[in-house]
Amino acid sequence: MVAIGSHRVAPGEPVYVIAEIGLNHNGDVELAKRLIDVAADAGAQAVKFQKRTPAISTPEHMKSVLRETPWGTMTYLEYRYRVEFDREQYVEIGDHATMRGLDWFASPWDEEAVDFLEDLGVVAHKVASASVTDLPLLERLAATGKPIILSTGMSTLAEIDAAVRTFDPENLVLLHATSTYPMPAEEANLRTIETLRGRYGVPVGYSGHEPGLQISIAAATLGAVAVERHITLDRTMWGSDHAASLEPQGLAHLVRDIRIIEQALGDGVKRVFPGELAPLAKLRRVVA
Repeated sequence: MVAIGSHRVAPGEPVYVIAEIGLNHNGDVELAKRLIDVAADAGAQAVKFQKRTPAISTPEHMKSVLRETPWGTMTYLEYRYRVEFDREQYVEIGDHATMRGLDWFASPWDEEAVDFLEDLGVVAHKVASASVTDLPLLERLAATGKPIILSTGMSTLAEIDAAVRTFDPENLVLLHATSTYPMPAEEANLRTIETLRGRYGVPVGYSGHEPGLQISIAAATLGAVAVERHITLDRTMWGSDHAASLEPQGLAHLVRDIRIIEQALGDGVKRVFPGELAPLAKLRRVVA
């Protein structure tokens, strides 16, 4: 069991639903707050952002590449700065999440970003799939002593092995993920949830980038302890992650269906339920 905020993330506990805002706020605090409201209204337990120090985390070969944006043509590095929140902005959105009853945290993409988030008192840290092999970053995260949620997209088992060794297994949640945006069903490979659970002996959830809800619901049925999905107000908005995100109604339906599945799975004990007694009396010809 891993405790994140006031929630227990473990088999047998309610699925921990993480609404991934990421960069879908497009650098707008008010849009970020609206997305936090979407997550809270849907019944999610957490919202997640991404935090970069652009000068450090942007690959050198990408810094000067020109990109068309809603704010005009700019270099990729300029764009990265444009969509980053500063400390004051994070305090505002973090406070809003807390007031809405949500845990909030982020994926730091560099070591300075870890220190930035620690200063804000986040309840956990998320390791993005892109960072699985960044061992100095993982070591900085491990040193915080905070719960770690580690996505495993685009990673081999050997790479995951090295990452897992960095962390306290008592404070680690893995997320099975396939980092295709959007992800086709044939790449979901949901049986990997059980593979990871058996190999590492830690709670395992699912981070999805697929269109629709079916695969995420199936992950919950297969025992995922957490489900993370990107959210947006409108999938047609400008930005790289909007098309693979859930709109408000989609997130609400996902949380609703996960909670129904939790009830439906039951405890595995075969019994005659009260609702069966009337059909039993009416239909069974031979009484045992």
